Amino acid sequence: MLILLIENEIKFARFLDRALGAHGHRLRCATNGETGAEMAITEPVNIVLLDIMMPGFDGHQTLARIRAAKPDLPVLMLTARDDLQDKIDAFAAGADDYLTKPFALEELLARVTALTRRSGQQRSSVLNVGDIWMDVLARRVKQGGIPVNLSGREFSLLEYFLRHPGQVLGRRQILSAIWEYDFDPESNLVDVYVRYLRRKMQRRGQPPLITTVRGVGYRFDYPALP
Repeated sequence: MLILLIENEIKFARFLDRALGAHGHRLRCATNGETGAEMAITEPVNIVLLDIMMPGFDGHQTLARIRAAKPDLPVLMLTARDDLQDKIDAFAAGADDYLTKPFALEELLARVTALTRRSGQQRSSVLNVGDIWMDVLARRVKQGGIPVNLSGREFSLLEYFLRHPGQVLGRRQILSAIWEYDFDPESNLVDVYVRYLRRKMQRRGQPPLITTVRGVGYRFDYPALP
């Protein structure tokens, strides 16, 4: 696996290079956000490990540039900042995961494996999460074997959730992915369509499929099998 580390601490980068190499991974490193974003966009990396606090382009600015060109590339934020607002800001900006330094190498490896496994679904035209089945090309959805009738936007929203199960997705991130450009961040468009989708997909007596994460956006939880 080719991993891109965007990190200005050279000693830390060297440590990760040795540690990840010992587990069969290849590591490319950029010491600033501008170079890192360019490498993420132009090179065939599988995942990006991105520090938040860097000179010049910080992690959020770098992430925005990467997301504009590669919206589905997994990005894991690595930072010494563990403030709740920092985590909320990272997820709202489009981060897939967030790991606070210092961390155990085993946890980093587990998260990298989980994120790249999810990204493998990005190219699939048939998605299956829990009891929900979707054929993207045929535009068909079934839940528990029963067809579900969705509008075009509802279908696209559900597809986006199915491709990112268990991840916290920011409202702006969803707007950019589904409507392909940024609306006013105060717009309630995402909330409206999530409400539509909940009405059609939520089964009585079952835990919620779409959980509201206050101040950030939404998380699609794995639906139980019947």
